[in-house]
Amino acid sequence: MLALASAPLLAQENVQPPPATEQAADAPHDVVIVTGRAGAGTRTKSKASYSITTIDEDALRMQAPTSVTEALKSVPGFWVEASGGEASGNIRARGIPVDGFGSVTLLEDGIPVQHDPSLGYLNADQAFRLDETIERIEVVRGGPSSVFYTNAPAGAINFRTREIGDTASGIVKVGAGNFGMRRVDFWAGTPLGNGWKGGIGGFYRIDDGIRSPGYRANDGGQVRVRLTRMLDGGRIALDFKHLDDKVALFLGIPMRTYPDGDIAAIPGFDGNRGTVAGPQTRVVDMRMGNGATYRFDNGEGTHVKRKQFTVALEKELGGWKLAESLRHSSTDTQRNGVFPNQLLSSEAFLRQSQGLLARVPGATRLALRRVDAPGTDYADPNGLLLVGGLRGVTMPLEETVNDLRLSRKFAAGTQTHDVTLGYYFARFTQGFDRYSSTVLLGAQSQAPLLDLAGLDAAGRVAGTITERGIYNYGYEWEHARGKSRTHALYLSDEWQVDERLRIDGGVRWEKVNTRGWTERGANVDLGKFATSKIRTGTGVLDYYDNDFDKMGWTLGANWQLARTSGVFGRWTKAFRLPNLSSYITSPAAVPVIQTMDLGELGYKYSSAMLELYPTLFYSKYDNVAYTNNVFSIDNATSRPQTGYASSRTFGLELEGRLFPSSLVDLGFNLTLQDPEYRDLRYTDRVNNLPVPRDYSGNALIRVPKVSARLVPGVNLLGDKLRLQLAYEYQGKRYVDSANTVVLPKYHMLNFSARWQATPAVEAFLYVDNVENSQGLTEGNPRAGELASADAGANTFIARPLLGRTVRAALKYAF
Repeated sequence: MLALASAPLLAQENVQPPPATEQAADAPHDVVIVTGRAGAGTRTKSKASYSITTIDEDALRMQAPTSVTEALKSVPGFWVEASGGEASGNIRARGIPVDGFGSVTLLEDGIPVQHDPSLGYLNADQAFRLDETIERIEVVRGGPSSVFYTNAPAGAINFRTREIGDTASGIVKVGAGNFGMRRVDFWAGTPLGNGWKGGIGGFYRIDDGIRSPGYRANDGGQVRVRLTRMLDGGRIALDFKHLDDKVALFLGIPMRTYPDGDIAAIPGFDGNRGTVAGPQTRVVDMRMGNGATYRFDNGEGTHVKRKQFTVALEKELGGWKLAESLRHSSTDTQRNGVFPNQLLSSEAFLRQSQGLLARVPGATRLALRRVDAPGTDYADPNGLLLVGGLRGVTMPLEETVNDLRLSRKFAAGTQTHDVTLGYYFARFTQGFDRYSSTVLLGAQSQAPLLDLAGLDAAGRVAGTITERGIYNYGYEWEHARGKSRTHALYLSDEWQVDERLRIDGGVRWEKVNTRGWTERGANVDLGKFATSKIRTGTGVLDYYDNDFDKMGWTLGANWQLARTSGVFGRWTKAFRLPNLSSYITSPAAVPVIQTMDLGELGYKYSSAMLELYPTLFYSKYDNVAYTNNVFSIDNATSRPQTGYASSRTFGLELEGRLFPSSLVDLGFNLTLQDPEYRDLRYTDRVNNLPVPRDYSGNALIRVPKVSARLVPGVNLLGDKLRLQLAYEYQGKRYVDSANTVVLPKYHMLNFSARWQATPAVEAFLYVDNVENSQGLTEGNPRAGELASADAGANTFIARPLLGRTVRAALKYAF
C-alpha cells in the first residue's frame, strides 16, 4: 500500500521552482519535467526531445503500488516483474536482456539511491520504499539518461518527494489488508522561523505475506527528518532517512501443464498463496567447513538497515546556476531465501540414490521420512519432492556520491543556449558473503523437511544419510570485499534554434577503478555424507585492481508543430562500466565494458481531451554476459561457462489518456517489440563431446513481444467517488535462450476506488489480481537460462503472480 513519508529533497534535478509553478505548462495536462536534462531554464513534457512518463500523486494513490516495480507498470517499454515481493524486482527496458536494475537507475530527487543499482543480490529497490513523501515519479526511457546519470543506459526512474509548504500541514494514513497487513503512515511539515522549514514522516507495517510462510513475512518501516531554508538566490536542504525493514522473498513453486493446456500449481498446492518456505525451514543451523555454525533465519527475509544523509544546495552565482548534491549512505543487507532448485519424482530420486545405501550398515532399501515425524513416511499425492537451497547472503555497503552542476542560459542573436557542465563522483565499499546448503523438501506449501533414511528388512530405520533434512552443507560459499571509485564529466547544451526547433546534445566521460579481493574456495570432507562436499574458504586471496573508462553521447531534436503537439528524434551511444559484482565468483576474469546504441522517434500531443505519445525505438546491446549455470544436487557443478553476445530490439511504445468527459477517462499504454539475440554461439559438451550451439535470432528470455495496460476510470458524485479498473496483458515469453520453455501469455485485473468523505478525509479500497490469475512471470533460472533442463517437462518450477489481495486505507489530511 502506498504510504508516503516526508517532504522532497532538493537536488540537482529539483532546482526549478516549487510544484506550484508547474501551471506554466503550455498544454492541457502538461507538466514541467526535471529528469533527463539540466539547465537554467524549465522544460515541459510536451516539449521534451526524449521519451518520458510521468506518474502523478493521484495516479499513485489510485494504484497504491506495494513495490518500486509495481509502481512502474504504467511505463511503456518496461517489462516489470514484481511477483517476488516488495523488493528484489526485475525490470527489462526496451528489450535489453539484463535482470534486476542492471539497465536502469533509481533516483531520489535526481540523486542515485545506489550508485550501481545492480550489485549482485543488491538491487537498488531493496534500499528504497514508497511512502507518502513521494509526490510523483518521472521515468526517462533511454534518451539522455546515460549522459546525466551513471549506470543508466536504458533509463532513469526519479522519485520526487513533496515540498514543505508555507503553513503547517500533514497526513495520517492507516491501512489494512486480508493477508494480515496493518500499516500506518504519517507526514507533517511546518515553517520553523528564520527562513527554515522542517518535516518529519515515515511508515510502519506488518503482514503475513500474500504467500504466507507461516510466520510474519514483512515487518518494518522508515522515518525521515528534513530541514530546508531559502537563501539569497537559492536554497539548501538537509535530509536524513533511516530504513529498517524486512520483506519476504517469494520464489518459484511446483507447477503443472494439465491435459487441457492450462498451467497451474500441482494438486494440493495453492498457486495463488502457497510458498515453499515454511516453519521447518525458518531457522536452520548449518555446518560450515571451518567447524563453525551458520544460522540461517528465513524470518529475516531481505532485511535492510539503511541510514541515508543528503545535502543539496542551489545558488545563483552571477548569471550561473550552481546545483550541488551530496549523499552518504550506509546499508547493511541480509538476504535469505528458500530456493526451490529442482523438482523431481520421489521414485526417481530414490532410484538415483541407490549408491548411497552402503552408507547405512544393515539397510536394504532407501525411503523418505519427515524430519518433524521420524517414524512417518513422506507421502505426497503427486509423488514429487523438491531439492531446495537455503541461501544466506550478507552485503554491507558504504557509499558516498556527489554531483556538481553549473548551468547558464545565454542568447546568441535570436537563438539561445542552455549549457550545463557537470562533475560526478562516487566511492563505495562492498562486502559479500554467501553460504547455502541443499535440503530435501516435500512438494507442498510450507514444505516439510525430509530425511533420506536407510531401512532394514523389517522396515525399521537403520540410519539416515541426510542430517535433519540437509543433503549437502555448503553447496555455495563466497567471501569477497571490494572498493570502487568513479569520476565522470559531462557537458550538455539545449540549443533553441527558433521558436519551433530545439537541438539537445550531451557527452559524458566516465572512469571507474575497481579493486579488492575474493577468497578462493575448495571442497572439504568432514566425514558424514551431508558434510562430504562442503564448499569453504582456503585462505588464499585473489586480488584485482582494474581501471575502465568510456565516453558516450546523445543528440536529439524537438520540432514543435503547435502549442499542443510536436515530434522528436534522438540517437544515443551509451555504455555500462563493470562493477564489483563482476568479480565475486570470477576474480581472474577481467570484465568487459557493455555498449549500447539507442534510437527513438516520437510524436507528442496533449489537449483537453487527449494525451498521446507514440514512440518508435531501437536498442542494440553489445557484450551481454551470459552463463549456463545449472544446479546440481551433488555439489560437483563445475564453474559455469561464461560468454558474451549481443541483442537487438525494434519496438513501438504508445501511452496516453483519453478524457471524453469529466465523468470518464481512459489511460492506456502498449508495447510492441521484436527482441532477439545476436551472436549467441558457444560450444556445449554432451557425453564429453563438443556440440556447437547457435541461438542467434532467438527471442530474448522473459521479454514479451506484446504488453498492454488499459485503465478506465469513472468519476461520480461530483468527483467525490472514483472507480478504476486496470487491465494488464503480457504476451508469450521464453524461459531460456534456446526458446524451448514457454511462459504463456496472461492477463490480470486490478480494481481500486476512492471516496472523499470530507475535504480532509478520504477512503480507499484496492483489490489486486481480482481473478486470482496464475500467470507465470518467470520459470526456474536454476534449471539453466541458455537451454533449460525443464524443456519438455510436464511438471516444473515457476513463479506465478501473487494471489488476490484486498486492502483498505483511510487518509486524514490537515
